[in-house]
Amino acid sequence: MTSRLTACLTVVLTLVVAGCAGFDFAKQTDDALVLGQTTRQEILQRLGTPYREGTATKNGKQLKTLSYAFATASGAAVRDGVVPTRGQGFYFLDDKLAGYDFASSWKEDQTNFDGAKVSEIKKGVSTRDDVVRLIGRPGGTYGYPLIADQNRQADVYLYAETRGGPITVKFYQKHLVVTYDERGVVSNVDYQELGQKEVGQK
Repeated sequence: MTSRLTACLTVVLTLVVAGCAGFDFAKQTDDALVLGQTTRQEILQRLGTPYREGTATKNGKQLKTLSYAFATASGAAVRDGVVPTRGQGFYFLDDKLAGYDFASSWKEDQTNFDGAKVSEIKKGVSTRDDVVRLIGRPGGTYGYPLIADQNRQADVYLYAETRGGPITVKFYQKHLVVTYDERGVVSNVDYQELGQKEVGQK
């Protein structure tokens, strides 16, 4: 479900790492973003020209995407050997916000989470509070058509990192999307890992 979507932001993160480029944008917080209301033009006015624009298709609908990213070799990374990078992606249906995500390997706002704990999230049993205690606070939100259910929203956890030099570069990402029903109980869990995980990494 998620591979084509996460490519919108994580491909941008890979590109920006290669050049240690982009600009240090102002991350948009949850209270500044409203699905179905915040417009593409508002994001452009707030953040300026994105690192990349594109399109993505989910559940038969075409979305416009804006991706902002920043990387520099001189920053403080979440751990040694990782290039500090941050990015925020925005997805629009008919120019209205359908979802957003955020990923960072900077120490100050890193979004790393323990993927081994995802199996403890139980559909029909775990609540949102349970998931937050287990995984941490999400970095984004998806609505339809990023998720199949037109009446629900999902919490999004996204982490991506690049290690090594120009010749031996290694990329790794993990992406968790947790959808909740009207009671705040988990109705769907979608988790993917891509790339090469470092030995001993959670």
